[in-house]
Amino acid sequence: MGGASGTVMLTQRSKYALRAMLLLAAQPKDKLMLVGDIAEKRKIPRKFLEQILLELKGHGLLVSVRGKYGGYKLGRSAEKITWGEIIRITDGALAPIACASLAFYRKCDDCEDEKACAIRKTMRAVRDSMAAILDTVTLAEGARREKKSR
Repeated sequence: MGGASGTVMLTQRSKYALRAMLLLAAQPKDKLMLVGDIAEKRKIPRKFLEQILLELKGHGLLVSVRGKYGGYKLGRSAEKITWGEIIRITDGALAPIACASLAFYRKCDDCEDEKACAIRKTMRAVRDSMAAILDTVTLAEGARREKKSR
């Protein structure tokens, strides 16, 4: 059997984004959280977290308020934000290879016949299965799972 290739399916960036968003989803609706508090509670490097939160804010998933009583909160209901949406924002495609992606499609340079390619067809099925799960699991559901486990 061959060893691991070093391929990462979910980057640290997406894991941090999910951790932060799950924490925010568990807060009362209008409670703001400071970046430093999120970083400390979820053990995320603050500078890295700041970049992630700004990106999520840019896509409308978060709202920020400046000032002494400022911070971050969800930009819409935790029931309306899926894990798939967060991962696409932070990592890009869900597909393991570019030619199997819907949103980030790119033809393989060495492909002889894309329509007949068994690798593409299989990886597309993997992508579709992942999307079927990640696009239905909401932040609210994840926050409930975390709360139940603690």
